[in-house]
Amino acid sequence: MKYYFLIIILFVFGVVNAQISEGVYVFQEKNENSTKIHEIKVDDAYMVYTVYEENPAQFISTMGGFYSLNNNLLEIKLEFNSNFDKDGLTSTSWPIELSENEIHLKETKPLHFKKLPKARQELDGKWLFATRGPDEGQERRGEEQARKTMKFLIDGHFQWIAYQTETFKFSGTGGGTFSSKDGIYKEEIIFFSRDNKRVGATLEFTYEVKGSDWHHKGKNSKGEPMYEIWSRRE
Repeated sequence: MKYYFLIIILFVFGVVNAQISEGVYVFQEKNENSTKIHEIKVDDAYMVYTVYEENPAQFISTMGGFYSLNNNLLEIKLEFNSNFDKDGLTSTSWPIELSENEIHLKETKPLHFKKLPKARQELDGKWLFATRGPDEGQERRGEEQARKTMKFLIDGHFQWIAYQTETFKFSGTGGGTFSSKDGIYKEEIIFFSRDNKRVGATLEFTYEVKGSDWHHKGKNSKGEPMYEIWSRRE
C-alpha cells in the first residue's frame, strides 16, 4: 500500500513540476504548394514561437516572452508579437502536453513539435543589443529600455527580434542556423520578415566574448561593415 501511495505522489509531483526541456522544437505543416514551419526556441524561462514557409520563402509570424506552466497550460507574458496590430495580444496561453523530446500544443488545431538534436555552443543564450563598437564608455541599451533588439541562440539556431515592449511596435526579425567556433561566427538565413529574397544568404563574422559582452564584427546582409556589442541576458 505504501508503495502505490509513493508512486501516486511521485506522479502528481512530476505533473505539477513538469518542465520543458530547453532547445529547438519543430512542427512541419505540409500544404499543397508549400510547407509551413512552426518553430519553438525555449530555455528555462523564455520562449519564441515563429512560423514561416519554405519554397517559396515567406515569413508569417513570431511572438515571444517569459512563460510558465500551470496545470497543463502554457502561459506566455509576451514581450513582442508581430501580429499585435491585428490581434492585440500581450499574453497568450495554450493547453500543452509534454512527452520525451516532444511538445504537443492544442491551438486552433493540434500541433506536435519534435525536438531537434542538441548542438550546444559558446554563444548559446539570449543577448540584447547594447551599443555600436568599439566600447569607449558610451551609453548602452539594456534591460531597462523598452526598445530592444534581442538575439536568441540555441542548439545551432538563431533569431533576432527588434521590438518595443511598451507599445508592442514590431520592427522585424530574422533567423536560421549558425555556428560559432574559434572566433568565427557563421549564419544562414532561413526566414527574414523584411525581405524574403535574403533567405538562403550565408554571412560570416568574427566574434569575441569579453565578460558578459559579445563583440560581433563583419558585414551585414546589405554588405555594409558593422561592429556590434551584445550583452548577455540572464
